Amino acid sequence: MSDPAQLIEKIRATLAPCSLGDWPTPLEPAPGLASAIGVAELALKREDRASASCGGNKVRGLEFLFAGAPPDTVFVTLGGTGSTHCLATAVHAAAVGGRAVLAQFPQHDTPASRAVAAACRAQAALVVRARVRGSLPLAVLAAWRRAGALGPRRWIPGGGAHPRAVVGQLLGGLELASQVAAPPDAIVLPLGTGGTAAGLALAVAALGWPTRIVGVRVAPIFVANRWRTTWLAYAARRLLARHDIRIPLPASRIPLVVVDGLGPGYGHPTPEGEAAGRLALQHGLVLDATYGAKAFAFLMRRATRNVQRVVFWHTFAVPVPQPEPAP
Repeated sequence: MSDPAQLIEKIRATLAPCSLGDWPTPLEPAPGLASAIGVAELALKREDRASASCGGNKVRGLEFLFAGAPPDTVFVTLGGTGSTHCLATAVHAAAVGGRAVLAQFPQHDTPASRAVAAACRAQAALVVRARVRGSLPLAVLAAWRRAGALGPRRWIPGGGAHPRAVVGQLLGGLELASQVAAPPDAIVLPLGTGGTAAGLALAVAALGWPTRIVGVRVAPIFVANRWRTTWLAYAARRLLARHDIRIPLPASRIPLVVVDGLGPGYGHPTPEGEAAGRLALQHGLVLDATYGAKAFAFLMRRATRNVQRVVFWHTFAVPVPQPEPAP
């Protein structure tokens, strides 16, 4: 690819996303943390700084999912009680003159999930809570029906996992071309609903980089898996092709590696994640237990890492009480 910046502008001009974020997000070198985990180079892609009102990796996708919505649109979506996607949808819906209605399932209780749940209640027009995860479809149906009384509705898939949102994540990957001196060995990130990993995989393929996307699975395997992420990547590529924007693919496979980091379940902290969080905090980096800490724990696995130049995709967005560094 000759000019990633021109491709970014062409995609934005063609698909006309709304403006929610501050781009590009910073890429920060972290030499002290790199030394602590035993890699030659580590840089942090600060998606948490995507927006002053509510940052995080979901902002990129919402710019495309909200595009063209008329005023007073009610955006309906779903997620756990600690879902940063739900919170980002509610906050940014207001920024485009709309409102959000959320259907939520219970997840493991932590200070972070409680903080996000409280913020969702404060920001959303309506929150419909499923009493157990199995009743989530009924909560979604109730949320959709009740949203109809508030205005014109638009469905936003859980986690923002939609080909249009993947295009937004693709732009994040293309930003790296102007931020790094050479392609990294790997981009490491948490793998939930798969949209971010799909967009980054498309980006490195378009750039012709040998970089691997390492998705650390933090959600159940029926949601977070290679097949679903690959499907999202190809669907986004087909969407762009319909607008005469061609994204090349590698000769073999999408450059995605999925490793397991889930532990006892979605939202449950793991010992490895907690250790990663403590180490990162000593270097000024706050990692949430549901996503970021579990993903960063991969870099502390000496036997399976096998990378030396790494970009860590920092998706954390919600301020929570920060623990004190370990002595």
